[in-house]
Amino acid sequence: MKRIRKNKNRNLPILGWTEWVALPDLGVPKIKCKVDTGARTSALHTFYVEGFEEDGNQRVRFGLHPIQDNSAKEVHCVADVVDTRDVTDSGGHVESRYVIRTPMVIGTEMWPIEITLTNRDTMRFRMLLGRTAFADNFLVDSGSVKQMGRPSSNPVPHAFVGGHYDEEE
Repeated sequence: MKRIRKNKNRNLPILGWTEWVALPDLGVPKIKCKVDTGARTSALHTFYVEGFEEDGNQRVRFGLHPIQDNSAKEVHCVADVVDTRDVTDSGGHVESRYVIRTPMVIGTEMWPIEITLTNRDTMRFRMLLGRTAFADNFLVDSGSVKQMGRPSSNPVPHAFVGGHYDEEE
């Protein structure tokens, strides 16, 4: 894996503009996503979203098609809602979306990210990886693809939490 030096004490891994990721808690072993430095929040394509309450907790049921251009493969999920946010898409339209937090695997590393749930049926990629999911821990090479390879089935928890390393430098 190619690394570029940032500051004097660490090298940063490089992401391509598309990457394979896994969302193990959602039952998604791999999904191709677009890495988008212009988007703040990550988004996952859902073909239905249904909020509900369970034991006093706000939860959401949703279905997704993890394979591009294939609506035959369906994954049905349930997750805790961490927030509801108004998100402005690239066309300037504002949409209220559920936000969930789930572990994501890129290459051999895993960390929790926040993802909004929305219908991306008209978009090329089923998932958009926004900059808050990788800020300060990865660089993006817009001229390359899939720099991290396929997601590991035995990932190592990454020290990345909320945009910064959790360890002292």
